[in-house]
Amino acid sequence: MSDINKLLNPAQWKGNIFNGQWHAAQGGSLTVREPATGEVLAEIGQANAADAEQAIQSAVAAQRAWAAVPPRERAAIFRRAANILQAHFDELVMWVVRETGGIVPKGQLEINEAIELFSMAAAMQHENQGIVLPSAAGRLSYAKRVPHGVVSVISPFNVPLVLSMRAVGPALAAGNAVVLKPDPQTPVSGGLMIAAVLQAAGLPEGVLHVLPGGAEPGSVLCDSPLVKMIAFTGSTAVGRLVAEAAGRHLKKVTVELGGKSPLLILDDADLDVAASNAAWGAFLHQGQICMASGRILVQESIAEEFTRRLVAKATHLPVGNPATEQVALGPLISERQRDRAHAIIQDSVKAGAKLEAGGTYDRLFYKPTVLSNVKPGMRAYHEEVFGPCASIITFKTDDEAIAIANDTEYGLSAGIITADVGRAMRLGERIDSGMLHINDQTVNDECCNPFGGRGCSGNGGNVGGPSAWENFSQLRWVTVQSAAHPYPF
Repeated sequence: MSDINKLLNPAQWKGNIFNGQWHAAQGGSLTVREPATGEVLAEIGQANAADAEQAIQSAVAAQRAWAAVPPRERAAIFRRAANILQAHFDELVMWVVRETGGIVPKGQLEINEAIELFSMAAAMQHENQGIVLPSAAGRLSYAKRVPHGVVSVISPFNVPLVLSMRAVGPALAAGNAVVLKPDPQTPVSGGLMIAAVLQAAGLPEGVLHVLPGGAEPGSVLCDSPLVKMIAFTGSTAVGRLVAEAAGRHLKKVTVELGGKSPLLILDDADLDVAASNAAWGAFLHQGQICMASGRILVQESIAEEFTRRLVAKATHLPVGNPATEQVALGPLISERQRDRAHAIIQDSVKAGAKLEAGGTYDRLFYKPTVLSNVKPGMRAYHEEVFGPCASIITFKTDDEAIAIANDTEYGLSAGIITADVGRAMRLGERIDSGMLHINDQTVNDECCNPFGGRGCSGNGGNVGGPSAWENFSQLRWVTVQSAAHPYPF
């Protein structure tokens, strides 16, 4: 594609952030690098506290006018945004691939899901936005959905476009203004891409702000009384801080956090299919997915043969630069993330886990790793690795499998592979997770589904699908009478 036909223009971002127009950041600049090569992809503006304060004030000023835009006009903006994404599909896919280190199909999935999320935002404009309530004769009583005002979205690096858009889309659709803070490692896919698309689609100025940066602007967004809701996706440690700050200011908050999701392989499972599911759930996007199959629970009688098949897959999955090679795994996002994952794996081996495959790396390229004999007390048993590591834990009975599955502070996703669906459904009812997949691995999301976890995976809420209106608006009770009546006082 020639430069003249491209949507994204890195020169436009140099030192700049977005408020409906591109303008200089007060916090300096941020260098965006491709994890596979270290090459500089862009130099963009880095927001500081002052930038965040200005964005909030601007968003407050723009929000009421945006909420008053007729539903069909808002829907048209979202449809145009979806069409723009489709028209620039290949260009945007490669930005996601190069910035996140994901393989091309993962980049394609992100753009396709963003198109769907814009389409869903358009559809929200034509949905029921209130209810008529029972009341006395001559009195109209109804509840109407109204926007919160300004919503802040804080998104992570792993699936940045989707995890930003699943909040930005419905928040805007409900009539809110949005201040988006993408992860500083992936600010283009997580924020600037959305800004460019919506600017081209005709979103009014001031309704969306994008603030690439670290903790400084994030703290302002959490503390400002003018921000009425925080939608956060990221680590449990940071999520605790966000929820604590939001709680102090009595603002609504949704936190979707980490996971250590169990994938149960029962003794009647097809072992080839089971190994395929386990490899996908543990190694997809280098394991940098909150729903990753962090613990592979295998019935003892099949464990040896299952392990052999999973090791065969791990040793044959190619690792390399997804922008230039046909690979199954790309690089981890950073040296920090690589070193943390490597430390968890090494410490677990020292504690008695058996390294069946992998456990080595070249730069940010980490080999798919299989650990067997993983036991309680080992880091690989308890901690979210966020790297390509399959931790195999054996069990004898169904009751033991449930005990192990629930032996975690997390509760995001779970999967069960078996030939007996009834058995799986009985087991599934006893697993403490926000999502359950029978005869599938743990990494699933379809935009229209309620997505959320329990325990340290989230605060019990959901994002997506039927949760959109519930999250990003509030029911306001209204009563109407033809004339005021006196009371006995």
